[in-house]
Amino acid sequence: MAYDGKILRRALQKFEEDKREREAAFQSRQETIYRRQPRLRQIDAELTSTVSRIIASALRRGTDPLPAVEVLRDENLNLQAEKKALLERMGLQEDCLEERPACPLCGDTGYRNGQVCRCLRQYYAREQKKELSQMLDLGGQSFETFSLNWYSEEYNPTLGISARENMEWVYHQCRRYADNFTPGGGNLLLTGEPGLGKTFLSAAIAREVSDQGFSVVYDTATRIFQRFEDQKFGREERDEADISRILSCDLLILDDLGTEMTTAFVQSALYQIISTRLMERRATILSTNLKIDERNNEIARRYTPQIASRIEGEYQILPFFGEDIRKLKKERQ
Repeated sequence: MAYDGKILRRALQKFEEDKREREAAFQSRQETIYRRQPRLRQIDAELTSTVSRIIASALRRGTDPLPAVEVLRDENLNLQAEKKALLERMGLQEDCLEERPACPLCGDTGYRNGQVCRCLRQYYAREQKKELSQMLDLGGQSFETFSLNWYSEEYNPTLGISARENMEWVYHQCRRYADNFTPGGGNLLLTGEPGLGKTFLSAAIAREVSDQGFSVVYDTATRIFQRFEDQKFGREERDEADISRILSCDLLILDDLGTEMTTAFVQSALYQIISTRLMERRATILSTNLKIDERNNEIARRYTPQIASRIEGEYQILPFFGEDIRKLKKERQ
């Protein structure tokens, strides 16, 4: 699983802040209990210090520390019994003075067996959603809020299906893609006129995949190609990191392909994005108003036949058609 370094650093910062808050809350609770019953402070101090003290003494004398440890064990059992009785009289649980990690898998380190633990992945997912929300309406655009009512049930003889039937199929394909997402699980091309729900379903996929802890980058084609151009000419220090994010994230969603000014440099950048991510088996979703069919292959004409061929061969094509939903909403207001 690929992680965006910038987002992971923010997630770690929040992770550590919450950890410190839990530690402070425990210490405050511990101090309150000690003030109510000072003997508990003494018992805990004795339990903490005696083990190291006796073992150190035995080692200094060059003797076997095991007999001393056995004596210590009996003494500690008595102290623990006294502690338990005091806590019971106070109406408190036996382990209330023991600080336990919020995550038993990693002990609140955030890492387990050299990998990011699931507890830190949850922080990562939340920080990533904040990042995506700057570009997408993740609050309102979800699979649950998607409505088929904007699509006509009238049969289209040219297409052999109604707009609603087509969108129902597209919706289920997008939902299945998100629910079963893996970085090497395939690519999508969302194609159709403006205002038909491409960005909406892109946002829904981004939300679901991000919630699963995968790294997601969403941006418009214009902004992404601008980053490649800035990186080439060294205009900003962060450009290398931005390009790395685009090429190595688990899911890249490149929206509004075809709205940018197409140049030889843009064609080269798009080829690099598509080829690199296919080679490294990283998932990509392209959203465009351009057509890609036998009669009118606008992608091949605008970019190159090689790019169009790769898209046709490696991407599942999801066609959107119907009436512009934004216009329909205005008419029905």
